[in-house]
Amino acid sequence: MFNSILNFDPVTGQAMQLTNEQMLACIGTSIGLGILIAIAYWLGGRVSKPLAVSLVVLPAIVQTVIMMVNGNVGAGVAVMGAFSLVRFRSVPGSAREISFIFLAMSVGLATAMGYLGFALLVVLVVGAVLVAFARMPSKFGQSREKMLRVVMPEDLDYIGVFDDIFETYTKSHTLERVKTTNLGSMFEASYIIVLKDESKEKEMIDAIRCRNGNLMIVCSRYAAPNDQL
Repeated sequence: MFNSILNFDPVTGQAMQLTNEQMLACIGTSIGLGILIAIAYWLGGRVSKPLAVSLVVLPAIVQTVIMMVNGNVGAGVAVMGAFSLVRFRSVPGSAREISFIFLAMSVGLATAMGYLGFALLVVLVVGAVLVAFARMPSKFGQSREKMLRVVMPEDLDYIGVFDDIFETYTKSHTLERVKTTNLGSMFEASYIIVLKDESKEKEMIDAIRCRNGNLMIVCSRYAAPNDQL
């Protein structure tokens, strides 16, 4: 099952003449496994359509690059060039997206060497693990931290102004950042908080808006920096 379908020279270690049947088998397997990877990505949660399409064709692209160098010294440079394709995204990708991209590239490397059975096993095992962790209950391992952004007038001292409210409604609170807004006439303070009782979030916001002059308040899920890779 894990033998290569390609013929390699026992002396040089390079792939010998590639037949039409071998070429079609490798390309077909790459596209098929790319589709499986895209399905696993789709099952895992939020989906970017361009990325899903890229996951389908990426194994075949990497496979083509590796086959063209025919296993010689240039293969090392080709592999590094192929893996640098991860930079095609203009914004940092999440850890989940990067994992699927590298899975697709690894499959392309395996099919380029003719190890079609091994490539299938990798997709089934790694894809199942990624989907399983993505579909776990949302509360499993999820931080209860929230980001609270409060806009206040410049004459209100943001140091300790909401401490009594936080003591009532939160287990912990940390002032993460303060910046000026509206041409310096207001402050925007960002806090990381953990609520004692999430059902009382509205009560806390009502108490804060009575103190900040009913200016903007935003309470949202805290996106930890390690969500990105």
